[in-house]
Formats: sequence, C-alpha cells, structure tokens
Amino acid sequence: MREKLFDGFLLMLTVMGVLIAAIAVVGIATRPAPAATEPAGPPGDASGTAEPVVAHIQLTEFAIEGDLTVPPGEVVLEVHNEGAVIHNVALEGGPVSADIGPGESTNLELGRLEPGTYTLFCAIPGHREAGMVATLTVSADAAPPTGESVHGHGEEVDWAELDRMMEESILRFPAETEGRGAQPLEPVEVLDDGTKVFEITAAITPWEVEPGKVVDAWTYNGMVPGPLIRVDVGDRVRVVVHNELPMGTDVHWHGIDTPNSMDGVAPLTQPLIQPGETFVYEFVAEEPAVGMYHAHHHGQMQVPNGMFAPFIIGEVPLPAGRTISGIEIPADLEVVEEIPMVLNDAGVIGFSLNGKSFPATEPYVFRQGDWFLVHYYNEGLQIHPMHLHQFPQLVVAKDGIPLEVPYWADTLNVAPGERYTVLVQASDPGVWVWHCHILNHVEKEEGMFGMVTAVIVEEA
Repeated sequence: MREKLFDGFLLMLTVMGVLIAAIAVVGIATRPAPAATEPAGPPGDASGTAEPVVAHIQLTEFAIEGDLTVPPGEVVLEVHNEGAVIHNVALEGGPVSADIGPGESTNLELGRLEPGTYTLFCAIPGHREAGMVATLTVSADAAPPTGESVHGHGEEVDWAELDRMMEESILRFPAETEGRGAQPLEPVEVLDDGTKVFEITAAITPWEVEPGKVVDAWTYNGMVPGPLIRVDVGDRVRVVVHNELPMGTDVHWHGIDTPNSMDGVAPLTQPLIQPGETFVYEFVAEEPAVGMYHAHHHGQMQVPNGMFAPFIIGEVPLPAGRTISGIEIPADLEVVEEIPMVLNDAGVIGFSLNGKSFPATEPYVFRQGDWFLVHYYNEGLQIHPMHLHQFPQLVVAKDGIPLEVPYWADTLNVAPGERYTVLVQASDPGVWVWHCHILNHVEKEEGMFGMVTAVIVEEA
C-alpha cells in the first residue's frame, strides 16, 4: 500500500514538473520586449551589430551618465556605481539590475534593441525623482561605444570649479520662492454643538520647490505641505474634502484616533472620492496627538508628490523643572516657537523640508536663550537622520506619545511614517546648519541642495 502511494506521489511530482516547465516556456515566449518611443527599424535591418554592444554607464548622486547613444543590436550595460550609496539601473518596461554598492559594478543585458529612444532610471525609491533618469538612444548612425568613462576615469576634475559652485550655492540662502506650506488652517465655521468645520481641496497646482523650479504638485489647498490643522482635546472635528484631482483619492488620519469608517482607506472604510466629488470626515479629537493626514489611495504617487500635512491635537507635555542627563530644564519654560518640519525625498517635490529644497528652505531666527519645539514628520520613502549643529535635541515624544524618560540626541533618525517631538535651546549666537546627515540628500557636485536649512541665533 505504501509503495503504491509513493509511486502515485512520484507521478504527481513528475506531472507538476512538466506543467511548470511548460508554463515557463510559454511565459518566456510571450514576454513583450521593452518598447522604444520611436518606430523600430524595418524587419531584417542589417544595421545591427553581430557582437553585443557594450555600453559603459556610471551612476552618481543623482545622475546616470556614460555611453547613452549606441548602434542597434544586442545591448549590454556595464554599470559602475561611482556614488556614495546603493544604486541600480532599470530599462523602462524591461530588466532591472541587481543593487550595486558604492564602488561596485555589474552587467545588465537589455536584449536586442531596435532604433529608437529608451528610458534608463534608478529604481531605488526617490532616486529617479532626484535626477537619476536618462535617455538611451539607439541609432544606426551611432558609432560603437569606446568604453571610455565620462566621470572619474581619466577625466580631469576642476576642483576649483567644484569649490566655487558649492560656495555660490550656500550664499544664495535664503532664497525667496512662491508659496509657503503647513500654514495654519482656521475652521470655516463652528457649529452650535462646537464642531469645528474645515475645508480641504485636493488638486494639482504649481509649486515652486526651489528658485525657478516649478512643479505640478498634488496639493491640499494649493500648498506643500498641506495646511496645518490644530484642534483641542475634546473638539468635534468635521473635514470636508473636495476632490479636483484627475483621479480618485481619500484621506488617512495618520496617528489620529478615529472611528473605522473615518480611517480613510477606500474602498475598505469608505467609497473612493471620485474627481469632482466631496467626502466628509467626522470624529472627536479625544486624545492629544502629533499626527498627520495624507492620501492613502495610490499613496506611492499622491503622497510624495505633495499630499501630506500635519495635524496636532492639544499640547505635548514638556519636562519643565526636570534635570535630564545633567541639563536642567527651566521650571518657567517658555517655548517661543513650535515648528512642524515635514521631510520628503521623492515625487516631484524630492529632497525637501516643508516642501522646499535648499536654498529655498526657511531659516529659523531666535534670540540667545530661546527654547523652541520641533515636530519632525517623515512623509518620504527613506530614513533621515536629522542633525542640528551645536544644539542637542531633547526628544520628548515619539509619534505624539510623551516619553517618560526624555533623552538628548545630537542626530535623530526619523523613519517613514514616524513623528518625533524635540525641545531645543538656542544657546549660542551664530548661523547653525540644520540638515539630514545622509550627505547626498543635501549636497551634490553643483552645490548644496535639498534637506538643509539653518537656525540663526541673535545675541541677547
């Protein structure tokens, strides 16, 4: 009996193996080749090369350079990562290389490419949006690649020019741009039962990220981040959301206690808010919170492109009168400014603080001895270690939850979706830099950019 069962089991495995092999063959035979954006050459075009075309590609923060014009035929990319972080390279609609560490190389076989234009990009989240995208042109008139790298392999570097560009970029700070994000939103009305009514319109609007760089941002009320909503504990809240986007949307109240029907995850907890439609969210702000609101539907698109905003309920308790790691917090502590700082690294907004990239980021000015409070919100796709020169940051709350044991941090790592609240004293006069400490989030060859601003402390 056991032998029959065993023979039957072997037969089943054999049949399954044949079926899997057949499916694999059909999949390979029917897999579409990546399409060029121009018509391919005629059938039997003799312009293709017999040997594979080897194109040498270099990856840096944040660019794809190298042999970007090649003759038709079998194309192989020899890819070298000259950057400081992991990159990869992908062909739009085609294969993706393995992740490549700094200083490492790999090959990517693209298959046979006919004349036309193709898109190469880095598929690491946020890198394409930061500039790692290039056009690969396949032309019968192209000469075979020479194999000479365009960056860092024999080309003489103009060090003085790099110095000049960096210094010039820093001296442009602070640069004026149109628009300011996270502005306080006042209720349009307060109902007889005390309900505070807010109105939000989701739309694609122009947004100046840095001087001269205007993008089509996905916004709440035309700003990035969207307007700051602040209410008191116990308030009844009604938010009327109008959708003027070309696609559906919803609003998730991240870190805010709401009924399930108000959680904002279409189609599970509500119908999708279609273009031209309105949806009303209602809940009671029952507990203190440092939360945020953002799109959940197609969040990978709508959120990085601008649909995020802070939402605060009540006040975060502060350790006034306590001594923490030898540093005394005044019993009569007075906070002169409360700063929402929303971090982003992707979409059309890219590496930014409160929707702006250096030198358009906002400087914060204090008098010597002032205390200020910062709420970090990470609405991006990557971790950001936030470093403030000179002044330690007292971490008093995590995700809006007060810490029983606050602690001091020189650099605070903020992961996607996290919120940290820190208390800082501006103790020493001067201009002090404040930035993400992943250095290619703040600097590139052309100079300083992205996730950097400054605290300016005036003498008392």
